[in-house]
Amino acid sequence: MSSSWDQLLKGKVAIVTGASRGLGRQDALALAEAGADVVVTDILVEGDATSKERAMQMGPLAQVMESTQTVFTKQTAREIESMGRRAIVAKMDVTNRNEVRDVIDKVYREMGRIDILVNNAGTLDHVSQIENQRDEWWERDLRVNLTGAYNCTKAVWSIMKEQGSGTIINMASVAGTLGGFGQASYATTKGGLLSFTKSMALEGARHGIRVNAIVPGIIATEAFRMGNSKMNERMVQRTAFKRPGDPEDVSNAIVFLCSEKAKYITGIGLNVSGGIELFTF
Repeated sequence: MSSSWDQLLKGKVAIVTGASRGLGRQDALALAEAGADVVVTDILVEGDATSKERAMQMGPLAQVMESTQTVFTKQTAREIESMGRRAIVAKMDVTNRNEVRDVIDKVYREMGRIDILVNNAGTLDHVSQIENQRDEWWERDLRVNLTGAYNCTKAVWSIMKEQGSGTIINMASVAGTLGGFGQASYATTKGGLLSFTKSMALEGARHGIRVNAIVPGIIATEAFRMGNSKMNERMVQRTAFKRPGDPEDVSNAIVFLCSEKAKYITGIGLNVSGGIELFTF
């Protein structure tokens, strides 16, 4: 990120969910680079005795990340602190309302304010056609991807209202705008997030709270690289650029939307997708 961005979010306090790796980790680092203090939250934290059990509850992708130690929650916080920013590590399951409230209360006590919430935590491993969709994973995806964002938004809302300001970013997906073959639960939750974003933007505007969504396409995260190479190439060829995006492409958009440079923008779903939604041939 260029030096012209390094003071955009000075003095702000940001919370990022699902920040141990992938887009969430990059978002946390980018917000810090732009001047914010950052709370790094995830269900998985290095060295935590409950991480294996939590990964088992969340499904195959979380289990792989935990077993291969692709978890960088504490490391992300250390990198943020090395930039001269404050950082808090919080183990948080977005589906657990009591846990969410406890973390938000702790952050508010220690940091004194909450300016930014990035609802990034999500599941991405339920891929099968409707007759083979697992009912329990459908419910899990609703709880994590959609209700999780609701839980976190509701927990920070009164704080942002009292401040008279705040920015919330919901991480949607092109699956939510285009649909996804074999992704009924994932696409449904991401589409729901876009409607949730618009509703919260309407409610938040009178209180100085802006709510927007990022709509990523094919982004080269750890999860993408672990996917089927032939399927990945098919998806990449569907983009106008014929290549996947970088995590920084998403985090740069988030920094912009959280800054005063976007002070008149609310209720949008911003595509960061390499033109995958265009008629490419």
